Amino acid sequence: MRIKDTAEEWRITATETPFVGNKTSARTDVVVMPDGTSVNRDYQVHPGSVAVLALDEQDRVLVINQYRHPVRHRLWELPAGLLDVPGENPLTAAHRELYEEAHVKAEDWRVLTDVFTSPGGCDEALRIYLARDLSDVEGERFEVAEEEADMEVARVPLADLVRGVLSGELHNTCLAVGVLALSAARAGDGIEALRPADAPWPARPFEA
Repeated sequence: MRIKDTAEEWRITATETPFVGNKTSARTDVVVMPDGTSVNRDYQVHPGSVAVLALDEQDRVLVINQYRHPVRHRLWELPAGLLDVPGENPLTAAHRELYEEAHVKAEDWRVLTDVFTSPGGCDEALRIYLARDLSDVEGERFEVAEEEADMEVARVPLADLVRGVLSGELHNTCLAVGVLALSAARAGDGIEALRPADAPWPARPFEA
């Protein structure tokens, strides 16, 4: 039996948005359950995001370290960002984030995996790309501010990151899912079997 998630939408009889922020909002839907009862479901409305697992020729992953206020931690993460430009192709956004956060470009791009980051309370869809054949970008660096002004960039062996995730020392969702997915891909059908960078993304449809 093939295990596969399926799209489905239960009937909504009312909805309201009590909070609208700069990038996200909070919504309450009244949803009809299978037994006919109605319940409130509160969740964060999110534009979606992309992350990049950039792997160099020495099998090191490019990671960044920055402060995340909601969890009161400095976290090691993959370069990532919101899909906050209307109609933007997610691959274009991934190129931009890799450039802005690490001043790096890549020639070989593939889809590593697609996930819903917290489907019980947020509609965020995340696409993680694998990027290889890395090189530094020439020219001026992107001007950083706020948390990013204190950001550290490093290259860490993939095996060390896998150990850090499994030991409970690394906690970022993009990083954990990305490095474990890459390890699984290598142990399975191989990187060449990964989906192409322009593969469809039903959770966040886009134009080529």
